[in-house]
Amino acid sequence: MKFKPFQEMMDNFNGNKRNKNLLLFISRPIFFMFLCIVLFSTCKGPGGVRLIKLGHGLGITHPVHEAMVFMAKRVSEKSNSQMQIRIYPNQQLGTERELVELLQIGSLGMTKVSSATMESFAPKMQVLSMPYLFRDDAHRDKVLKGQIGKQLLLDGEDFWLRGLCYYDAGKRSFYTKTKPIENPSDLKGLKIRVMESNTAINMVKSFGGSPTPVSYGELYTALQQGIVDGAENNPPSLYTSKHYEVCKFYSINEHTAVPDVLIISTKVWELLDEQEKIWMQEAADESAIYQYKLWAASVEESFREIKKAGVTILYPELKGFREATEIMYTDLKTTQPELFEIVDKIRKVE
Repeated sequence: MKFKPFQEMMDNFNGNKRNKNLLLFISRPIFFMFLCIVLFSTCKGPGGVRLIKLGHGLGITHPVHEAMVFMAKRVSEKSNSQMQIRIYPNQQLGTERELVELLQIGSLGMTKVSSATMESFAPKMQVLSMPYLFRDDAHRDKVLKGQIGKQLLLDGEDFWLRGLCYYDAGKRSFYTKTKPIENPSDLKGLKIRVMESNTAINMVKSFGGSPTPVSYGELYTALQQGIVDGAENNPPSLYTSKHYEVCKFYSINEHTAVPDVLIISTKVWELLDEQEKIWMQEAADESAIYQYKLWAASVEESFREIKKAGVTILYPELKGFREATEIMYTDLKTTQPELFEIVDKIRKVE
C-alpha cells in the first residue's frame, strides 16, 4: 500500500471544504495520533485480506467487548477469512471521543461508543439520553429495532459516522462514596461524573448535583482521589471497572437507558464492496443478539458480586426523580422542537 507524501496529503486534505469543516472536530492530540497511527484504517494485504481496526474503551471482560469479539469471528467466517477485524480494547487508541474523531478522519475503522457520546456528532441521537424516556425494556427494544432506531443510526453520516447496531447498556443509576442517594436532594453538592454529554450534564443539574465530565478510563482514579464523589452507570460497568471498590452505595433509580452504538467510519464503509457490506452488517446484527443474552447474565452476576464486596444497594422511590427531569422535556420542546418531535414519536410507540 502506497502513501502519499505528507505535504501532498495535507494539501489535498486542506483543499477539501468538507475536510476543513472536519478539522473543527479534531483536537491537537488527535491530530498527532493521526500522524502516528497507520494512516489507513482498512487495507487489503497479502492474499487480498481486508483488515479493519476497531478501538474501544472497555475491558476485555465486559459483555460488549465479548460481543465485538463475536462479531469479528463472524465476519471472518462469512468472508472465508478475507475480512478481519482487529480489536484494541481498554482505551489503547484513545478515549471514546478521541476514537470517534479518528473515525471521522479515516485513521480508525470502527469503535463502540455510548449514544450519549454520539450526540456531539449525531445531534438527533441525544434523544436516547433523555431521562425516563422508555416505559420499559420492551418499549426500548421496539424503538431501537424499529424505524426510529434505524434512522438514528444513520444520523451521523454527514459527519463520517455510520451506526451498525445498538448494544444493550442497561439502565444507569447513581453510585457514590460517602452516602446513599435516596432522593434528588441527596445529590446536592456532590460532584457526579458524567459522560461528555450535554444531556447527561443537564440531567444531573436537574437533580441538584454538580456534573463533572471525566473519561471512563480515568474514573477509578478520580473517585479514589476525590475529584468526583460518585458516578452513574449500569451494574456490569460498576462491576467490571471495579468502581465498587471505592463506591459502596448503589442507588437503583434507573434514570436513563442509554444504548451503546457500534459505528464504522463512512470513509471505511465506502471502501467496502457490496458483499463486504452485507457481511459486516449481518455480523453486527448477530453480535447485537448475542450481546443482549450476555448482558442479561452479566447484570445478574454484577449484582451478586458487588453485594459480596459490601456495596449497599438501594431502591429509592422514583417519583421525585421523574418529576425533577420534566424541566428537560419542557426546555427541549421550546429550544429544539425537532428533537422533541422524535421524543413524541418514541413515546407513542406501542
